[in-house]
Parts: sequence; C-alpha cells; structure tokens
Amino acid sequence: MKQIDIMVPVTTMHDDELTETDFILVKRAREATYRSYAPYSKFHVGAAILLDNGEIVTGSNQENAATPSSLCAERTAAYYAHSTYPDAKFMTIAIAARDTTGKELKDPISPCGACRQALLEFETLAGHDVRVILAGSDQCHVLESVHSLLPLSFTHFE
Repeated sequence: MKQIDIMVPVTTMHDDELTETDFILVKRAREATYRSYAPYSKFHVGAAILLDNGEIVTGSNQENAATPSSLCAERTAAYYAHSTYPDAKFMTIAIAARDTTGKELKDPISPCGACRQALLEFETLAGHDVRVILAGSDQCHVLESVHSLLPLSFTHFE
C-alpha cells in the first residue's frame, strides 16, 4: 500500500495585488452576481471568463422551482462563451458570490463538482491550463488550473 498526498498550490492576494486584467475579470464576476436569479437560495453567484480573443463572457446562477433544472454561474458562463465563440479558448475564470443579505462573501467560494467537471472539459479543449480566481471581499484565491480544483478528475477514455 502506498499513500499519495495531493497538494494544490493556491496564491492568496488582495484586489490591489491582482493584475489589471485579473482585477477587471473579478469586477465583472462581482457585477454578474446582480444578474443572478436566486429566489430560492438567495445565494447569488457570478462568473466571468476571459477568452484568448480578449472577450470577457459573464454568467450568473439561474434557479428554478424544479431544483435540478437550475444552472450554476460557472456553467452558464462557460456554455454561453463556447456557444458564442466556439473557436476561442478559455484563459481565466473568476467567480464571486453574495450571501442571502446581498453582501459579498468575505471568503472566496469554490465551484460545485458539476461545474468543476464542466470547466475541466473546457480546459482540456483549450489545450492549456485555465487559471481560476475565486474572489471574496477580503481576498482572492488564485489557482493556476481548473485541474487544481479536481485533481482526481474523470476524463474521457479513448
């Protein structure tokens, strides 16, 4: 038997330490939280994806009384980005959230498992690491790839 330790490098920084491009991406993710439709959870999530053509595509969570029909912000943004710009590659995604009182979360949140798997597909499609910025009001966590969020990921077998 052998134990394997999986370590994920995460850089923590404040808004003023982000590059100008990353700051704009985080700002767009935060703005997208105001377009979420979350009458049930009242948990508003926004995502912004930077594509290699320079476009930034945003998405927000969209809930439904039939809960499984709801869609997270990350997948809303990812599916819209790929359907609108099918030849563009994802470069970076930023994710932000507000709580039930409307206040931005102090600590960053991480995507759910379904979003991690979907984003990993777009990282694979891009052929390179896609950076992830998880934004909170006090700090951001920056990961160098989606794979860092899902180290023991399911991949397509040929």
